[in-house]
Amino acid sequence: MAAFAGAAIAPRSSRAAKKATAFALIGDRYHNSDYVRIGLGRTIARQMDISVDFTDDTNLLNAETLDGYKMLIVLRDGMIWPDGYGGDESSNAAWVSARPKLVFDPPTPHTPAQSKFWMKPEQGKAVRQFVDNGGAALFLHNTTHVGLTDPDFRHVLGAAYTGHPPIRTFKVKVKNPDHPITKGVNDFIVTDEQHYMDYDKDPKAIFLETVNEEGLTYRTFGATAPAGWSHEYGKGRVCYLSPGHMLSVLWNPEYIKLQQNAVRWVMRQKA
Repeated sequence: MAAFAGAAIAPRSSRAAKKATAFALIGDRYHNSDYVRIGLGRTIARQMDISVDFTDDTNLLNAETLDGYKMLIVLRDGMIWPDGYGGDESSNAAWVSARPKLVFDPPTPHTPAQSKFWMKPEQGKAVRQFVDNGGAALFLHNTTHVGLTDPDFRHVLGAAYTGHPPIRTFKVKVKNPDHPITKGVNDFIVTDEQHYMDYDKDPKAIFLETVNEEGLTYRTFGATAPAGWSHEYGKGRVCYLSPGHMLSVLWNPEYIKLQQNAVRWVMRQKA
């Protein structure tokens, strides 16, 4: 049976220690790690019978931790907020808009919200080495933001985040129906964050795109953005899929097919 870890895992020191199949780094200020664990826990861990160690501790992404895993999964951005969020500790928009005035006696000292990048150069090098040596990598949703923070990680992923408009409805469109990851997948519509990015690799590797059918654009970009690509990287394989801001999107039937096909492809498993 597939196994789950909790919010954090303890790194193990050698390949001799038995590990799960996949190490998943998930969750950030804007993407609660609980929904990601629940979402991927169903589609990858339980339905595919793949053991996954989930964590939201960015410090655990290192060469020692990755040693012994077969697959790396990432769904999180490149920021941490060591001193909190400036008083806005809830990511629930409905609660924030409806809550009463916050009164504290004695007053809580105010700490300005200040983010910083968490990825250190040795972490980017560890990811690059892991995939180059034959590891599988599945990068999801806002992981392109991490591409802004480290050149080695960006080289593996093949892109860097440029932004997204407010949540809106768009079509996820199969661009290459002959790719193993899009096998059996139909176009589908979601309400989600439509992510835009600077893509670095061969355009022919893009098999999926998002399209706002109302023609809504974003900044200087058009209504269409890359949404899925894959490539060989050294002895390993890499896949990126952009949907996933909400649990309802992670569990869209067509998107489940994409996730599971992607896992099989990066791990070189037969369907």
